[in-house]
Amino acid sequence: MAKSFLLKAFIRPRKPLRYLSISQRFASTATFDWQDPLGSKNLLTSEELDIQETAHAYCKERLLPRVIDAYRHEDYEPKILREMGELGLLGATIPSHGCAGVSSVASGLIAMEVERVDSGYRSGMSVQSSLVMGPIYEHGTAEQKDKYLPQLCQGTMIGCFGLTEPNHGSDPGAMETMARPHPSRKGYFTLSGSKTWITNSPIANLILVWAKLESTGKIRGFLIERDRCPPGTLETPAIKDKVGLRASITGMIQLDDCPVPEENMLQVEGLKGPFSCLNSARYGIAFGTMGALMDCIDRARTYSLDRKQFNNPLAKYQLVQKKLSDALSDAAYGTLAAIQVGRLKDQGMVAPEMISMIKRQNCDRALFGARALQEVFGGNAVSDEYQIGRHVANLFVAQTYEGQSDIHSLIIGRGIVGLQAFY
Repeated sequence: MAKSFLLKAFIRPRKPLRYLSISQRFASTATFDWQDPLGSKNLLTSEELDIQETAHAYCKERLLPRVIDAYRHEDYEPKILREMGELGLLGATIPSHGCAGVSSVASGLIAMEVERVDSGYRSGMSVQSSLVMGPIYEHGTAEQKDKYLPQLCQGTMIGCFGLTEPNHGSDPGAMETMARPHPSRKGYFTLSGSKTWITNSPIANLILVWAKLESTGKIRGFLIERDRCPPGTLETPAIKDKVGLRASITGMIQLDDCPVPEENMLQVEGLKGPFSCLNSARYGIAFGTMGALMDCIDRARTYSLDRKQFNNPLAKYQLVQKKLSDALSDAAYGTLAAIQVGRLKDQGMVAPEMISMIKRQNCDRALFGARALQEVFGGNAVSDEYQIGRHVANLFVAQTYEGQSDIHSLIIGRGIVGLQAFY
């Protein structure tokens, strides 16, 4: 009976499918497009394609002309975030408070186009969108959302995210920053501690800090408004002389009994709060690094076609073509994986291990591919005119922050065997 039922269900009438014959399939007139090698654009909606084109045009016209000088002089212009805000690129997945409310894939495509120019520009945008606007939207009160999201969306307010500490990078649960009830002001906490490697902190108006409540040991998020802090309670010195991500601004957060009203505390407890934000940011990194890798491929391809050695263009030689092929394959696979995870994310079907997998794999392969393609330029690779060295330096940082690749390996491994390997 069960077998008969299954057979009947399987052979029920359906609309006939149109199949191509084997000869028709192999007689395809499609040509290989090295800029979209596996046809990933066929998986995108018309809206997503339009968003990508808008982001691409902005990055090409406004970011690319200023990136070499910005990188040379460690000069990040805060007005970049206002420019992005005017185009609706900030907090793009948020469906309210003036934000665009687009798909996760669309937000990933924005990250890809920005990082095609420079990882630092994508980092500044990601912090604003995923690590400040994201937690306020997900864990903030209605009053917090109404007060901060419209300004952050427009880029007229700049935010930063303080989790990493000088002694605690991969182990945020051991943080030392403490929140205590204010000794004389009811309804206030005082925060003391230090955070480091904080993108946007020297220019931020709104500083999201994660701290432990002294009374319970629970981790909570606090929204600190710079202009409400008494002198000497908040300092955000810049970290200078970086060798990567020089086109973004990075600093510390130093708190000394900084008063914060209780109403500025996010409505989430424990590491769930920062980790939920980090997963969205990691998704953007996974997509963004594919943009950096594609720019490396584009530049290496152009250089190898133009540069002649032994009476032939470099592009004619086998080792050069292999480097290009390896890198392009990684970029194509990584882009498809990011699209798939983005679709699952919007359906509420994404597991943290999926985010770890694409963040780890795409960052690792982008860095590997960029380093290999750097060899195509020979000695010219050290000149910032060719821009490949800048991508290599940036991609090392992208592979390291928001979960270094080895840490993501342990997250994936825990998902495979069910055993904790962190300690």
